[in-house]
Amino acid sequence: MVESVSILGNSAPIENGVNHVKLLPASNDDHEGVIVDMKEPMEPDVFLTLLRASLSLWRQQAKRGVWIKLPIELVNLVETAVKEGFWYHRAEPSYLMLVYWIPETASTIPANTSHRVGIGAIVINDKREVLVVQEKSGRFRGTGVWKIPTGVVDEYLGGLIA
Repeated sequence: MVESVSILGNSAPIENGVNHVKLLPASNDDHEGVIVDMKEPMEPDVFLTLLRASLSLWRQQAKRGVWIKLPIELVNLVETAVKEGFWYHRAEPSYLMLVYWIPETASTIPANTSHRVGIGAIVINDKREVLVVQEKSGRFRGTGVWKIPTGVVDEYLGGLIA
C-alpha cells in the first residue's frame, strides 16, 4: 500500500493546486519512529523518490527512527537506501533490516541482539517506600504508568541504560 499525502516534492498530478506525493508504506512504532515493510518490487529511482518524500514528511512529524525491512528479493534497493544515510541493523535469511536516525541527536536505536543483559531492582527506603519510575520514551511514555526501575547494558557505551 502506497500512501498519498500533500507535501512539497516530486509529485503526482496537481489537484486543486496541491501536489500529491506518494510515500513508502509505513506504520508507527512504539518509540516515535516508523517501520517500512517493503513488499512490492520497484526500480531504485522510484524508491529514491518515495524515500526522500517519506523522510521529509517524517521529519515534519518529528519521527525518530526509521526501520526498513527489505526482503531478499528487493536487494536492488539496498544501495539507494545506504546512500541516503541508512545503515545495516541486521540480516536474516529472508530479509535485511536497515535503519536511519532522523533527529540531530545521538541515535537510540538499539544494536541487534545476540544476547541482552538486563537488570531490575526493587529499592525500599527506611520509610518502606518503593522507588518507581515513569518512561521518558517508549510504549508507556505519558500513560501515567509507574514501573520498577530496569535497564539493559549498552554494548557500545559499556554501561547501563535505563
